[in-house]
Amino acid sequence: MARPNETNPQDANVAHDAGVAADTLRLIEHTKKLSQLNSRFEVALNNMARGLSMFDADRRLIVCNGLYREIYDLPEELTVPGTPFSKIVAYHSAKEGSANSVDDLKRQQLWIEQHATELRHGKVFTHTQNLKNGRIILVTNQPLEDGGWVDIQEDVTEKTLAQERIAWLARHCPLTEIANRFHFREMLDEEIQRLKPNGSLAVHLIDLDYFKQVNDTLGHAAGDAVLKAVAKRLRTTVRDNDLVGRLGGDEFAIIQTDISGPEQAASLALRLVSVLNAPYRVLGANAGLGASIGVAICPDHGADPDTLLRRADMALYRVKTCGRGSSYIYHPEDEQLVNERIELQADLAEALKKQQLSLHYQPIVDVEAGTVTGCEALMRWQHPKLGMVPPSTFIPIAERSGLILAMGEWALHQACRDAAGWAPSIRVAVNISAVQFDHGDPAAVVEEALAASGLAADRLEVEITESTLLRCETKTLQNLERLRARGVRLVLDDFGTGFASLSYLRNFSFDKIKIDRSFVADMAERRDCMAIVGAVTGLAKTLGIGPVAEGIEDIEQLTGVSIAGCREMQGFYFSRPVPSADVEDAVAQCLTRISEASGRPNAG
Repeated sequence: MARPNETNPQDANVAHDAGVAADTLRLIEHTKKLSQLNSRFEVALNNMARGLSMFDADRRLIVCNGLYREIYDLPEELTVPGTPFSKIVAYHSAKEGSANSVDDLKRQQLWIEQHATELRHGKVFTHTQNLKNGRIILVTNQPLEDGGWVDIQEDVTEKTLAQERIAWLARHCPLTEIANRFHFREMLDEEIQRLKPNGSLAVHLIDLDYFKQVNDTLGHAAGDAVLKAVAKRLRTTVRDNDLVGRLGGDEFAIIQTDISGPEQAASLALRLVSVLNAPYRVLGANAGLGASIGVAICPDHGADPDTLLRRADMALYRVKTCGRGSSYIYHPEDEQLVNERIELQADLAEALKKQQLSLHYQPIVDVEAGTVTGCEALMRWQHPKLGMVPPSTFIPIAERSGLILAMGEWALHQACRDAAGWAPSIRVAVNISAVQFDHGDPAAVVEEALAASGLAADRLEVEITESTLLRCETKTLQNLERLRARGVRLVLDDFGTGFASLSYLRNFSFDKIKIDRSFVADMAERRDCMAIVGAVTGLAKTLGIGPVAEGIEDIEQLTGVSIAGCREMQGFYFSRPVPSADVEDAVAQCLTRISEASGRPNAG
């Protein structure tokens, strides 16, 4: 019989065994939970969208995921825990073409030491690897407290190539793949700065004769084919160190570098005239046109891009007034020939007073919704003697003379008055020139036009070009902010043909991006055109901006643009620009076109 306070050995053993059993159960449960956690970790690790690797303070692999192995094409034995970082580096270097000689291994070890030193200092850093297989990998290194580190590998191939393509497009004409106006001027400035003492260069300004007739008779597709053929002829005629650009429309230019004098410039101009006047065979038809060339020489005729281009333009004007199809080098007496242009400027000022200007409207459609969302206002000038003067002729004169301020104010008021009489679902889009932002107060003009017409602010869209963003940037952005605050919708026009930085899209919220017609012109023949439209459309949608494709002229282009993801469109396929009184009929025509294209009944 046990005494008081004495423990029975048998009871103690039972209690001990029960405690062990409880501990064992807890251990089993803990092990099970740990196993589940490890399993979930492994699933998560191997389903990451980025590669991941982790190394300890001894520079040995702790863990990596499947994408890490796949990116660097590592064999299984190099991805087991404990693998030295140096072995992985050596294998990767060999895959990328390194012979792993003694010198190669020394360079690798030096890089590893520098890498480890930066990590020990707690530095987070990134670097880009361009792999031999064409992949571009962004690597981010994150130090760990115990002396190790984590690497994150992101495949940025598509993103980088898209950015490079967009950067290229910012300085090149997508149709002809030569320098655009901005890049040409940029290169001209560089070449002038690079001139040696007593050195010379020549600027050749080239205008295609009768190009409008090609567009009118054979269509825009043939016109685009001619422009590409012209660019090719120019590139094959000049030297490798000469530079070719398209300044816009049918206007090209060449920087002839390192010339001995005017004779060398004249010789090239004659060759260019001969080459460009040769027959063109495009899309199964003959295109008859030629070229006129005006030449200015630096430093004889000017020592800055603006002066040289202006005087080359004067020389070109002289050629055109003397019959076209030839070349001419600027002479100081040519300044007098600008009088004709001054007369046209005076006529334009008179036209504004006598109400010879008018607005025509081209509908913008949403093919997915089957609706017309708005109309773009386009200015027209019926000259009493010359007939219908194209905007490409009188708008530049208006901008240079400052008349565009009054013309733009009139256009805004007239467009708002006209739109107030349309169906409430249809907006009106009005272009505002860079000059209006530089020297006027477009936000105030818009406010007055809305108040006078009674048009709701959200029914007005203000369109600006990319170049406008770079002229008096602060003032422009302030005006845009005022318009945004008023409720006016903002549209970036002709996206991709100028040189606006993508930072503008990030820093300022546009409602729409209008994709220039040059991007859709060759969609049926060139796959890259489809890719470009898709890329711009995707970029716009990602930024919450509505993309609109311009220049839709046939069902093939409509289909291609739709496949690329763009639903809003504008072009001759739907309707030509019409007076305000005919907008209702144009809308009905657009609805019929949409119905025909989609196979849906016309709900209008």
